[in-house]
Amino acid sequence: MKILFSKALFPNILGITIVLILSGWLMVQAEGNWVFTIAIILFEFLVISIIFMQFYNKYTRPLKKASKTVNEMIRGNYSARFYNGNSEEMEQLSKNINKLARNMNEITIQEQMHAEQLTSIIDNMKNGLVLIDEKGYVHLVNRGFLEMFHGNEKQYRGHLYYDVFQNEAMHDVVQKTFLYEQPVKQQFKNKRGLTKNYMEVIAAPIFNEHNMIKGAVLVIYDITELKRLEKMRKDFVANVSHELRTPITSIRGFAETLKEAQHDEKAAEEFIEIIYKESHRLQLLIEDLLELSRLEREGFQLEKEDFNVKQMIDAVLPSLEQKAEKKELNLATSISSDISIHADVEKLKQVIINLVDNAINYTPSGGDVNLKVSEDEHRVHFSVEDTGIGMEQKVIQRIFERFYRVDKDRSRNTGGTGLGLAIVKHIVEVHQGEIVVDSEVNKGTAIHVYIPKD
Repeated sequence: MKILFSKALFPNILGITIVLILSGWLMVQAEGNWVFTIAIILFEFLVISIIFMQFYNKYTRPLKKASKTVNEMIRGNYSARFYNGNSEEMEQLSKNINKLARNMNEITIQEQMHAEQLTSIIDNMKNGLVLIDEKGYVHLVNRGFLEMFHGNEKQYRGHLYYDVFQNEAMHDVVQKTFLYEQPVKQQFKNKRGLTKNYMEVIAAPIFNEHNMIKGAVLVIYDITELKRLEKMRKDFVANVSHELRTPITSIRGFAETLKEAQHDEKAAEEFIEIIYKESHRLQLLIEDLLELSRLEREGFQLEKEDFNVKQMIDAVLPSLEQKAEKKELNLATSISSDISIHADVEKLKQVIINLVDNAINYTPSGGDVNLKVSEDEHRVHFSVEDTGIGMEQKVIQRIFERFYRVDKDRSRNTGGTGLGLAIVKHIVEVHQGEIVVDSEVNKGTAIHVYIPKD
């Protein structure tokens, strides 16, 4: 009953009631006059029709328009709008529908932005990403994965993982993930043409709200560089151990021989000389290791100052000339007297000493070593050229590694530590400079160092 007396229906019901009462009273007054009765019925029909038409235009037709607008929104057209002010109820309904459409449009825009951001993040990840459902079908592969394993997205998406993943380690990881329902990690090798990369894959299961496994996500990392660094670390430890053990063994051995007192004075002098040389070699090695450690330390600061390059080289040249003369080499220099630079003078001295000393060590007697310094607008160019044994192109990339020796026997005989060029590289790098090597077997080597003036 409450609905009948509502604000929307009560005027119409009241009007119909009045019409029915009035028509009934008139029909009683007609007393069998059929013409008058039919006229009353037609009038009654007309009035009630007008009332229903008004109700239809005020409520039913707007509801149809509202329903049509809602259907457009269901189909994803959130720009659809509904306007009607025939009644307070319809006006409020139109406001609510339009507000809902605007909110849904904003939510859709935000979802699209989030989806684009997520897609951008996934595609621009350096690591490979794969999504597999519970049946083993690949649903997603990102750009990083395609760069690692080649191919295009169509070759993987929608296919069973064991049909498109060629590496058995990938199969094994996926199977273990579904079997144990726990994250699984494994490393494997991946061949790309002539190169061989090291990969690490981590697979994690995906669960739904009922804790049922619905798939797995795989993240693949290229750990080739990490493996290389790990190998360098192991080689470094092995080389340091070897380099330290050799002089220590010699020192200890000859010291024990001296303790036995079963030798003449000349032999004792020879033993003492050997002990001295080996201890000096040990000291040089430790000093070079400490220097490398200082250069690699985070926050290392250069002590830069303005100085004349020729004066700096003149300070270190006598000892180098003496070594070259002892080996019967021609050491020539070509340096302009007006070249100045803002740099760490002591570190650049190390660069010159190490490069020239290295050139002398690897140049046979009678050869030439040339030290040249020139400048352009922004950089100073230091060049050390020799007519020594040279090296193959594949070796050039390794000469700056610690303890790497092109000719092990020759470098050991000269007392080198195998760390000189590694120190040179670090000093050049902290000066934001550049180092270039040109070499040819049995013809010589040229090392060019470019240091910014400021």
